[in-house]
Amino acid sequence: MWARLCAAFGCVLMVSSGGVMVTGQALIARYTGGIDAGGSLIGDPASGATRDDADIRGPLNILLAGVDPRDESQAPRSDSIIVAHVPASMDQVFLFSIPRDLYVQIPSFAATGFGGATAKINSAMSFGSDVGDGTHDVEQGFQLLARTVSAFTGIHTFDAGAIINFGGFKKIVEAMGGVTMTIDQNVRSEHLQPDGTVRPKSAACADGGCDHPYTGPQKVYKKGTYHLQAWEALDYVRQRYGLPGGDYDRQRHQQQFIKAMAEQAMSKEVVTDPAKLLAVLDAAGDSLTFDGGGDSVIDWGFALRDVNTADMTLIKLPGGGLFQNGAYLGEQLDPSATRFFQAVAEDRIAPFLLDNPTYVAQDG
Repeated sequence: MWARLCAAFGCVLMVSSGGVMVTGQALIARYTGGIDAGGSLIGDPASGATRDDADIRGPLNILLAGVDPRDESQAPRSDSIIVAHVPASMDQVFLFSIPRDLYVQIPSFAATGFGGATAKINSAMSFGSDVGDGTHDVEQGFQLLARTVSAFTGIHTFDAGAIINFGGFKKIVEAMGGVTMTIDQNVRSEHLQPDGTVRPKSAACADGGCDHPYTGPQKVYKKGTYHLQAWEALDYVRQRYGLPGGDYDRQRHQQQFIKAMAEQAMSKEVVTDPAKLLAVLDAAGDSLTFDGGGDSVIDWGFALRDVNTADMTLIKLPGGGLFQNGAYLGEQLDPSATRFFQAVAEDRIAPFLLDNPTYVAQDG
């Protein structure tokens, strides 16, 4: 999911850029050796980014996607998609989520012979991943996802990209010692009981044909500020059923979690504890595939060293359901989103938000 992805990527970048002395050879090896340098997610760096060796300058756009663990015989789906925009000043980050059910035109893709289709955006990675022998390449799938997001938003190319495999992400949260965050509305877990065990499925839904197959007591997250264990935090940001805004509420919670995790990564209890810091990096290495357009995670970390977690702005894109003859097709964004994407392309998000304050999501 979104929050899992960004917390992993954000932890690595924030820890490496927040005044931590990344000079020891062993620590550098942990960064560069543990993380899978995909190198084939985005192709050439965006033309808008100026490079001089490892001199990474803004404005920058970074695409991140999260996938659940699957073997090569299963097509991946990007159930979480986020864009991080860093302005030319290189001192802020703006985060916005692309709804997983956004109904868009997915372009053709020669690598798989895919002819293009209009579908939910989270299927783009699946359409692009087929390598023709019954197996699937998630990095190749990311390429089509990037093209799809580019076509929809007008962000012509991305300067970096990352894929998170959620299977190893819980280790990152555990290595961080959990996370303190503000819960902004009462949320009931669709999946877990109060003790964290999985809710049993009802007999009527044993065949998997129900939208809500679980039964029995539910874990409840009440409004307020709490230090959440790893399983609690990840369960909380999964929830969308029963929320007034549905998936849009979940996107907000995920973004709040990203910011909370970045703040946790910058806390003294992490950056001054070598064992905890290395545990975070090890866990990230198990989960993250990164393409920095020719530059390493270390290079990117130092490039973003002036970004403060307090300057991370969360953005909510307004939208709602799209229906045809009463049938739900997916989600569509409000027409005003076109002006927002133009502001992204022109690196003037801050002025846009001053004129459109409803686009700023609450931190918690």
